[in-house]
Amino acid sequence: MRAIVAEAADQLTWQEVPDVAPGPGEVLIRVAAAGVNRADLLQAAGLYPPPPGASATIGLEVAGAIEAVGDDTTGWVVGEQVCALLAGGGYAEFVVVPAAQVLPIPAGVDPVDAAGLPEVACTVWSNLVQTAGLGEGQLMLVHGGASGVGSHAIQVARQLGAWVAVTAGSAEKLDFCRELGAEIAINYRDEDFVERVRDAGGADVILDIMGAAYLDRNVDALAADGRLVVIGMQGGVKGELNLGKLIGKRARVIGTALRGRPVDGPHGKGAVVAAVAEHVWPMIADGRVRPVIGARLPIERAAEAHRLLSSGEVTGKVVLTVG
Repeated sequence: MRAIVAEAADQLTWQEVPDVAPGPGEVLIRVAAAGVNRADLLQAAGLYPPPPGASATIGLEVAGAIEAVGDDTTGWVVGEQVCALLAGGGYAEFVVVPAAQVLPIPAGVDPVDAAGLPEVACTVWSNLVQTAGLGEGQLMLVHGGASGVGSHAIQVARQLGAWVAVTAGSAEKLDFCRELGAEIAINYRDEDFVERVRDAGGADVILDIMGAAYLDRNVDALAADGRLVVIGMQGGVKGELNLGKLIGKRARVIGTALRGRPVDGPHGKGAVVAAVAEHVWPMIADGRVRPVIGARLPIERAAEAHRLLSSGEVTGKVVLTVG
């Protein structure tokens, strides 16, 4: 089969690699499209190795058709159109994935666009609901509101009955976030998000991709009993935390990651995928939440797709088509 081999961050080549086959409890998917995530850019640059036992090939989500099922695998049959959450291996013609991490393609969703759903849907649901307990009437702040995760988080939070504040870097992106349901849209280039969010009573939940650069200001923006969930480190890995502020607000700072979780267990990827299928897929099927795909490129142009995502110029997800 063929797959993308990362020789350097900007040298992603589509070439022959060894075939893969499903083991017990796994399925083999013929890939129609793969979603692009910032973790893929980090892995291509040698900064984010795959977890033990995962494929060394880049790619954390795909859509396609089941080609084969392994022994003791139930619930899926050859030929079904599916999408899947992966620990790696998505930039390829075929990928093996645990059956518990496979999802049906939501009704009405283009099979290619479905490749941009598993990672954002599982990231948003596991962090906003399962970890932070976002609920009706609460205020959520999401940084990077026009990103793949941000655009999905806005829509899901609104369906949960929460209010939404976002940051973004252009008027066009802020307008897009408003169209998705954001009530407070903040241009981080010339506005103080702390002041804007405090004026609204403070954030009950902050979903943060910046890490160190925003740590102190995020704590300032929290309401009493607020939860800061850090899922990215685009602004650095080391910051100073004022424990006095944290204790005074009875607030929590939570760091989470999805890729390295085990398949099984109450917090495993299988449990997250099952919850997404139960709660989020109906929202997508009836149009309350929609995939936001900013660009589609053939997988041979993976390096270009990475540059596009890195530039910050795209709104929503970038998807690579295969074949």
